[in-house]
Amino acid sequence: MEGLFGLIVLAVIGVFVLAIAVSSIRIIQQSTVGIVERLGKFHGKAERGVNFMVPFIDRMRTMIDLREQVVDFPPQPVITQDNVTMQIDTVVYFQVTDPIRYTYEISNPISAIENLTATTLRNIIGEMDLDSTLTSRDVVNTKLRSILDEATDKWGIKVNRVELKNIMPPKDIQDAMEKQMRAERERREAILRAEGEKKSAVLRAEGEKEAAILTAEAQKEASIRKAEGQKESQILQAQGEAEAILAIQKAKAEGIKLVYQAIKDSDPTREVVAIRSLEALEKVAEGNSTKLVIPTEAVGLLGSLAAAKEVFAAKE
Repeated sequence: MEGLFGLIVLAVIGVFVLAIAVSSIRIIQQSTVGIVERLGKFHGKAERGVNFMVPFIDRMRTMIDLREQVVDFPPQPVITQDNVTMQIDTVVYFQVTDPIRYTYEISNPISAIENLTATTLRNIIGEMDLDSTLTSRDVVNTKLRSILDEATDKWGIKVNRVELKNIMPPKDIQDAMEKQMRAERERREAILRAEGEKKSAVLRAEGEKEAAILTAEAQKEASIRKAEGQKESQILQAQGEAEAILAIQKAKAEGIKLVYQAIKDSDPTREVVAIRSLEALEKVAEGNSTKLVIPTEAVGLLGSLAAAKEVFAAKE
């Protein structure tokens, strides 16, 4: 019995020692760090990997995540410079850079960041009116991040970015803003419609202008071609008449030439020529009330002819 009891005691002692040994070994994950205290005082940091601790003397106070963290704070009431109360909720992105100060310099860092964010936001928005607040989010984000980063540096925290998630004005102001936006959209729609109608009218007028120009050019071209045709027709007609007149004159000249040649070939006497001349004068005088002026030589010739006629009559 005593041997069995001793074995049981040894087994219990072995399990106890094993449990103590296992509890003294701590494995730290990547991007985390542990704060080790020895007898209630800071002893060191437990880095990633396997870490050994002295049983009953060392203890792991806390594990701190070194990755960037995101905290979404509930809406906070703020008052603008023009006395408009709004609800603004913020999102803060921060990262622990000094685990020791993060553990020992501040008791509740998240609550401290939230209160500091609300206070700083009220100060910034209190210097801006409603319109500036709604249109200057980047300015507010930059100022808020700079102030928070400077204030939390002594806590071992770095604020990387701050975003205004929602800005909610009062209900009546929201309704007024919606009406204003609706009116603005209707105004832009009217402007766009007017510009479209203007462009359409301009294009229509330009089309009518071009059509009128083309019609006028076509009429002008037709008139020019018609005039050129008439001109060519008149020229051809005049050429034909001129050729006809030339042919007639040429024929008359040929006739005169033939008559003259016949007279020349017949060798007429002076008396015959005079008689023919008188016959020609007689034909000219027929049906003509105009006085004829006969040269003196022709009168003398006529007298000679009368005397010759009397001579011929006496002989007979």
